[in-house]
Order: sequence, then C-alpha cells, then structure tokens
Amino acid sequence: MKAKKFVTRSLLILAALVAVAATVAYFVLRAQRPWLAFFLACCGGVLVFNFLLILYFVHKNFK
Repeated sequence: MKAKKFVTRSLLILAALVAVAATVAYFVLRAQRPWLAFFLACCGGVLVFNFLLILYFVHKNFK
C-alpha cells in the first residue's frame, strides 16, 4: 500500500505544480504576448488532465 500512496501523492503534487505554473505563466505573459499565454495555459491544462487520468487508472489498476 505504501507504493500506491506514494504514486498517488506524487501525481497529485505534479498536477498541482503544473496548474500553478500554467496560471502564473498566463498572468505574466498575458500583457506582452496573449497568444503565447493562452498556448501555455492550454498546454498546462492538458498536462493536468493527463496527470489526473493517469491517477485514475493507477488507482483503479494498482495491485
């Protein structure tokens, strides 16, 4: 059970870090290059979604 808890916690932390970094990058770059800010925010959102999807499958299938 320790390994499952470690993997779950690691994925949640990575998802949170990517979400915070994407949000900060969006607000920092929004005034100078709005297209780049939107692109980075979308990439961050896709990464967070992928981490959460991986988390779902790990939680469901981890033995």
